Amino acid sequence: MKGIKLGFAITGSFCTFSRILQEIKRIIDAGADVTPILSFNAAKMDTRFGFATELREELTRLTGHAPLETLIEVEPIGPEGYFDALVVAPCTGSTLGRLAVGLSDTPVTLAVKSHLRRSLPVIIGVSTNDALGASMRNIALLKNTKHLYFVPFSQDNPIHKPNSLVADFSMLDKTILSACEGVQIQPLFL
Repeated sequence: MKGIKLGFAITGSFCTFSRILQEIKRIIDAGADVTPILSFNAAKMDTRFGFATELREELTRLTGHAPLETLIEVEPIGPEGYFDALVVAPCTGSTLGRLAVGLSDTPVTLAVKSHLRRSLPVIIGVSTNDALGASMRNIALLKNTKHLYFVPFSQDNPIHKPNSLVADFSMLDKTILSACEGVQIQPLFL
């Protein structure tokens, strides 16, 4: 990870934020320069999992960069070559759907579109309760999209949430390194 400039986009799968913060710290400790990007919901919503202001403050403290939170802030990502790779983790079903149909109406989806202008890797860490339902078609579309790579994932609670999938975020660093080489890490389904 040493020397990699990494954009790290976070969407509203609030229950995974504590794990994501641990992985960001681990990636930074391995030498990456990380700039956080927040979806509208991640930037503004207080939930039972924490407060938006605390998330922004913690990300700024960890990374040394204030999170990018607006369309205007993320638009230059591609043209100005901000990053070597861009991570979207957690990536919600809503964001998967937007990416699959080419919408760029949120900071995260516009960051992805802008970054892809340079044909550089985007790494997706899925976290959605409908992955094996309505979002599966979007996962399949994105899986076949050039320069998009997935963090391996599995069902997180097959009995009570049979359609839910969550990325194995402990594999995020390996997935990033593999994606930078143009290779999807395998197996994808754990």
